[in-house]
Amino acid sequence: MSDTDILRVTSEIGKLRTVLLHRPGKELENLTPDLMGKLLFDEIPYLEVAAREHDAFAQVLKEQGVEVLYLEDLIVQAIEDTDVKADFLEAFFSEAMLMDQRVKEILLESFEQWDHLTLIKKIMTGIRKQELPNYTKSLTHLVDRSYPFILDPMPNLYFTRDPAATIGHGITLNKMKTATRNRETLFIKYIIQHHPRFKNQNIPIWFNREQETSLEGGDILILNHEVLAIGISERTEAASIEELALRILDKHEGFKTILAFNIPKKRAYMHLDTVFTMVDYHTFTIHHDIESPLTIFSITKGEENTLKIVEETATLEDILKKYLNLSKVILIPCAGGDKIDGPREQWNDGSNTLAIAPGEVVVYSRNYVTNQLLRDHGIKTHIIPSSELSRGRGGPRCMSMPLVRDDL
Repeated sequence: MSDTDILRVTSEIGKLRTVLLHRPGKELENLTPDLMGKLLFDEIPYLEVAAREHDAFAQVLKEQGVEVLYLEDLIVQAIEDTDVKADFLEAFFSEAMLMDQRVKEILLESFEQWDHLTLIKKIMTGIRKQELPNYTKSLTHLVDRSYPFILDPMPNLYFTRDPAATIGHGITLNKMKTATRNRETLFIKYIIQHHPRFKNQNIPIWFNREQETSLEGGDILILNHEVLAIGISERTEAASIEELALRILDKHEGFKTILAFNIPKKRAYMHLDTVFTMVDYHTFTIHHDIESPLTIFSITKGEENTLKIVEETATLEDILKKYLNLSKVILIPCAGGDKIDGPREQWNDGSNTLAIAPGEVVVYSRNYVTNQLLRDHGIKTHIIPSSELSRGRGGPRCMSMPLVRDDL
């Protein structure tokens, strides 16, 4: 790996060097029971504790020599130019489906009074109608006066894994499955295009957020420098995987195969990384309930910009051995596959680990059965508190977007 690499990820387990996080903010305090379904939450995390837990997560990474970047800091630096800021806000209004010109003018009047950091935090937090008295004079308010927000909060932001994914030297700017989350990818888009660290770097865009079908980062695993695994899931559509395959396979990045995992379309199995993660060269976590219904397709480049797609008939272990050139594969079931402990720890992302080096992972404290199994298999675990973070239905991998890893 070059010291000048801005983006480079060629595995799931290479030594983690740079990562993008978002510390949970007041957007969590704008969750209400009536809005949880719309905003993709099952519970309301307690912000004070969630923020402390996230700080502990970041501290573990820093202690291991990882450079931790924060989403809000990067986007603030990306919109310093007045024209870029104006473009970003117009794009954000459009993505938030805010079409009323008078309401936009009211918002912009308030935005002019705030510094850039306050502005970014406010649009992340969401803007309540009561914060802008002039808004209550608008017809939009009078028609829908019971709804509390002008701009909805963005409570999923602390799951930085999903809006984009670093693959090789490039990135996917993802089309999220839901309108609630699709706003998140705008932050990454403007950071890549306008932040001093990333602009003018000729970063390949493997997938664009303007695509018709959805792709989310939690479904993308980089198993090695030649093989990607991507989930066909509740949030990622098969057509998106084909589009990505056409753009990345056999390019200069060196990726030759995509293994498409057709996983159950259920909330508990939201993304591939909630049921399957890589923790060492030949060792993986898995939720045992997906193995029997699991179908895997191998995708390689065909002739004249076509794809060769094959339904694999071997076991998961044999498929991984074949494509990763391994002599053995160890699958560690979440909580050992126990009928009680397994589903409980799966619900709290027991299979969702963040590898920071080969055989070294960050895990949630509450998944103690799975964590002990990892240690029994020689995996070093960095355990972080998780009582509130886990209420968002995402684990350490979900909360992190690696930007640079060492090559294996």
